[in-house]
Amino acid sequence: MTDEISDDAFALNLFGEPVYARAGKRGRPRFERTDENARKVSMLLACGWSNDRIAKVIVDPRTGLAISVPTLKRYFRAELIERDAARDRLEARRLMRIWEQADKGNVGAERVLAQLLDRQDRMEIERKLSERPKQHAADKLGKKQIDKLRARDAEADLMAELENEAGQYAARPN
Repeated sequence: MTDEISDDAFALNLFGEPVYARAGKRGRPRFERTDENARKVSMLLACGWSNDRIAKVIVDPRTGLAISVPTLKRYFRAELIERDAARDRLEARRLMRIWEQADKGNVGAERVLAQLLDRQDRMEIERKLSERPKQHAADKLGKKQIDKLRARDAEADLMAELENEAGQYAARPN
């Protein structure tokens, strides 16, 4: 180690080593939200990605590093709140673009629009079917309950048969 201290150092630490002046603030700079990143988060939410997966893809333009999940939640709260509606909005925009092309007379767009409308109709039917109340487990009979019902029915059948036979023997002359 040389005894010379450069002009950049402004003091010596406890070990006699030069301490250099810091250029700017300490630590990583704050994340800077961009419109591009906001659109990317909305699109990935529409695709059903998790917060952890999205955070790994969003890159801070100043540092070039991926952001953490708390940073994602802090800067993209509005997009995350709309998670459930993101897919519907994406589909709505897609339908509007195709409808505009079909309205202008584009035959290919008309064919694609017809396919998408059929798909939307199927999805609506599935949604309505899923809303129907399901038969609960309490309504279903267990094995022991079924056996009791069969035994009761068997007893009633046996009594009817015995009465029938008794009636036949009583009607016969000895």
